[in-house]
Amino acid sequence: MKPDQIEIRRLQVKTHIGVPDEERADVQTLLVTILMTPSQGFNGLGDEISRSVDYYQVSLEIEALAAAKPRKLIETLAIDIANHLVTNHPLAKVAVTIEKHILPNTECVAVHVERSG
Repeated sequence: MKPDQIEIRRLQVKTHIGVPDEERADVQTLLVTILMTPSQGFNGLGDEISRSVDYYQVSLEIEALAAAKPRKLIETLAIDIANHLVTNHPLAKVAVTIEKHILPNTECVAVHVERSG
């Protein structure tokens, strides 16, 4: 049976990112998708937010992490987000996908990382 999961799909975050200095100089918008597997399944929540993962708070933390400092690679940001979430929330596992619209003739470039809590 598949575990209970919470997904934040294509959250828009603003950040300074890119390998060339000129690219990092301007704010860019990335799309971040998070798939979280809570340590406790949904059956034990008792309809109480305090027993679940507060996905609004998670979204704010992701936005803050993205804006906190410039990075060259979206891979680095994906790792930073995944590590932060499994360290600071009751998660058995988290998957992070980041989309960047940078290459011509493509929908996007995406990276995907998974971490366990």
